[in-house]
Amino acid sequence: MELWFTEKHIENARFSIKIKKQLFSEQSQFQRIDILESYNFGKILVLDGYLMITEKDEFIYHEMITHVPMAVNPEIKDVLVIGAGDGGTIRELTRYKTIQKIDMVEIDEMVVKTCKKYIPQTASKLDDSRVNIYFEDGLKYVRSKKEEYDLIIVDSTDPFGPGEGLFTKEFYGNCYKALKENGILINQHESPYYPKDALAMQKAHKKIKSVFPLAYVYQAHIPTYPSGHWLFGFASKGFNPVDDLKAQKWNSLGLKTRYYNTELHKGCFALPNYVKELLKNA
Repeated sequence: MELWFTEKHIENARFSIKIKKQLFSEQSQFQRIDILESYNFGKILVLDGYLMITEKDEFIYHEMITHVPMAVNPEIKDVLVIGAGDGGTIRELTRYKTIQKIDMVEIDEMVVKTCKKYIPQTASKLDDSRVNIYFEDGLKYVRSKKEEYDLIIVDSTDPFGPGEGLFTKEFYGNCYKALKENGILINQHESPYYPKDALAMQKAHKKIKSVFPLAYVYQAHIPTYPSGHWLFGFASKGFNPVDDLKAQKWNSLGLKTRYYNTELHKGCFALPNYVKELLKNA
C-alpha cells in the first residue's frame, strides 16, 4: 500500500508527497504534530495537517529569514525569535559569533522536543549557551519588553490556530516597543499567489506599515510551500534593507550558505507586478 501526505492549498489544488513511514503523531495541548519520512524530501514536520518544513528545502526559508537582516546590520547582538520550534532559525543565528543573546519564545514545548528527537538537522543548536527558550505565548511575552532587542524574527505558523495572535496590530506595536533605536522586525509573510494567502499577506503588511516607518517585502522560492512563491516582511525603525546592505562586511564573515548571497539580497526585494499591486491595495 502506498502512503501519501496531501496538503490542500485551495479547493481545487493539492500538494502531495509520497511517504515511507510515519515516525511520530501526537496531539499536544495546542495542535497535532506529525513527523513523516518521505522518499524525496527527507523528514517532514506537519502541524495540524499543514507542512511546516522538510529536510530537503528548509535551508531556503531559514537562510532568508535570518541572513537578510544580519547583512543589513551585522552589529546585531540581542535577538528575539517568536515561534521557530523546529530550531532552523536558531541554527542560522548561532553561526554569528557577534550575537550575544537569543531569546526564543515557542508556545508548544512538544514541537521543540519532537524536532530535537526526529529532526536534529534543524534543532541541533537549540542547546547553544546563548539561547534562552521560553515556552509561552509570544503575544504576551513581547508586551513586557521595551527597547531590548536589535532584531525580532517572527517565525510563526499561519495566521490561524496557535499563530493567529502573531498577525495583529497590537502584536506588531509591541514588537516596535521591544526593539532598540534601529531595530529590525522580520516575519514570514505568507504567499501572494492563492487568494486566501494573499489576503492574509495584505492584512499583515497593512498592519506592519501602520506601525513601522519603514516596511518592505521580499521573496524566496520554497518548493514545498503553497505555490512555491513565499514572502517575508522587513520592517525597521531606521534601516533600508537594500540601501543599508553591508555586503562587503557580511561576505567577509565567510559564512557558507546554500541559497542566500548578497547579490540575491538586492534582487529579492524586486517584486513581481502582481505582488506590488497587492501591496499597493492592502
